[in-house]
Amino acid sequence: MNETMQPSLLRERFCRRERRSVPAVREFVGTAAADWGFEARADDVLLCVSELATNALLHGVPPGRGFLVRLRLVEGGRELLVEVHDSGGGVPVVREPCGESGRGLLLVDALADRWGVGERDPGKVVWCVFSGPAPM
Repeated sequence: MNETMQPSLLRERFCRRERRSVPAVREFVGTAAADWGFEARADDVLLCVSELATNALLHGVPPGRGFLVRLRLVEGGRELLVEVHDSGGGVPVVREPCGESGRGLLLVDALADRWGVGERDPGKVVWCVFSGPAPM
């Protein structure tokens, strides 16, 4: 692939604090994953981004604010980095499920190759990485 045809290595989308943001994020991420050749990991990526976006809405986005989803190809295009930025406090941790909730980060932990939490001002960024195709 020549330089002029190489896809962008970064995509991002700002989302409002509303329920319809989660399906919109799934569509956005699904398109990027397909464009970048991550079809084999698409189910894992989409489930994890759904969980992280839902967590941002429920726990990390104060009223009147939104959250940012940033996707990057890293490691020469061999990995897809998914970041969900929010302005809320606290540090998310994997915990035992309680009734119908509490499984989000368990799923991310099981499906992503690695994940973590970083600081930002204000708030945090929760990220996860997925290995994929050979370098572009």
